Amino acid sequence: MALVRGGSLLLSFAVVLCMNLAASASQIRVGYYAWSCPKAELIVKKELNKAFKASPGIGADLLRLHFHDCFVGGCEASILVDSTKDNIAEKESPPNETFEDEVFDVIDTIKKRLESTCKRTVSCADIIAFAARDSVVHYGGKYYSVPSGRKDGRKSLINETIDLPPPTFNLTQLTALFALKGLNRDDLVTLSGAHTIGVAHCPSFADRLYNYSGTLKGDPSLDYVYAKKLKRECPPGNTVNEVDMDPQSSLTFDSSFYKAVTTHRGLFTSDQTLMSTSATSYKVYQYAKNPNLFKKAFAASMVKMGKIGVLTGKQGTVRANCRVINYS
Repeated sequence: MALVRGGSLLLSFAVVLCMNLAASASQIRVGYYAWSCPKAELIVKKELNKAFKASPGIGADLLRLHFHDCFVGGCEASILVDSTKDNIAEKESPPNETFEDEVFDVIDTIKKRLESTCKRTVSCADIIAFAARDSVVHYGGKYYSVPSGRKDGRKSLINETIDLPPPTFNLTQLTALFALKGLNRDDLVTLSGAHTIGVAHCPSFADRLYNYSGTLKGDPSLDYVYAKKLKRECPPGNTVNEVDMDPQSSLTFDSSFYKAVTTHRGLFTSDQTLMSTSATSYKVYQYAKNPNLFKKAFAASMVKMGKIGVLTGKQGTVRANCRVINYS
């Protein structure tokens, strides 16, 4: 009986937690800064345009930054926090160490501009969400309105980055992890399309070239010609080289990623696994044939992802410096 009561209490706690998270998500809204900082989104866009000119591929990392932030503790800008002598922050984890300093620098620049215009008003979490949207649009994706009003979190712990899905995950593993975040398989297939822009470091897919599933051989499902190309760009043991995730159009937000997956040219195991069931492969083929369908669905899934674990009101704060936690 004790076990039953304990299980019931645990279930009740989980239900209450989900209800609280849903309530927080419902409090963010489009136009949140209409009165308090009406030029907020324009300031973000202007600073990003400067960043795109200086570094054409930075938008792919800004999009990935939003994903990595939301999947670890919710969309509350914990990924931006610097480590201290007393705490190792998310930023130091292997998946996040691949972000160049310029990614965090551009967020800092935007924050400074906003602070000079609207002091302690626009959260770092909302800056990430706006920057991700504007990056998608910059490369040719569909514009979508971003609900805002997120608050910044008061913690950033490296061990919580275990919630980030590695590129070696199969469909079952990915589905389970996405479900924990309130996202379904359609969201999984759709958000994977973010790999249509940006680059990947060789270690993130080296197993598919040289030691797939411990066989000391390459992944037999990987297209032979594509595998040879990747081996030239990523020789054994190389840890510094990068390759385009979508070689056909690495700076264009289109559906060529899905076309590649249908021909066994998905870069990661987590990409190619989208073809492992009839339902997910059907969605892949749909997007491959209809770029506009993909772009519309991607916009919707981004809004949905942007509501994961948000903090509102007194649950969080608005940092003056995105790298430093406010405890007040």
